[in-house]
Amino acid sequence: MYTLIDNAEKKRYEFQLPEHTPLIEYIRTKDKIYLTHTEVPVALEGQGIGHELVKQVLEDVKSKDLTLIPLCPFVAHYIKENPEWRELVLKGINV
Repeated sequence: MYTLIDNAEKKRYEFQLPEHTPLIEYIRTKDKIYLTHTEVPVALEGQGIGHELVKQVLEDVKSKDLTLIPLCPFVAHYIKENPEWRELVLKGINV
């Protein structure tokens, strides 16, 4: 299991792993969060870490009662495949 870190100073969520830091960058306003970019190091690709990262970030977004604007294609694709998360997305945005 990975521990999600909200690195507010760098404006990103991340997993701090030995030698690697998978991350999702964001822009945060008072009640909205824009997820702009997901990055999983090549050495970790194909292990489900990106999906786990998105899942934990969405859980955090939900717990903070934020409205989500998924600008990152990876996050949008995850939501499309897991429609239970659509309730977080800003009304009018089609994922």
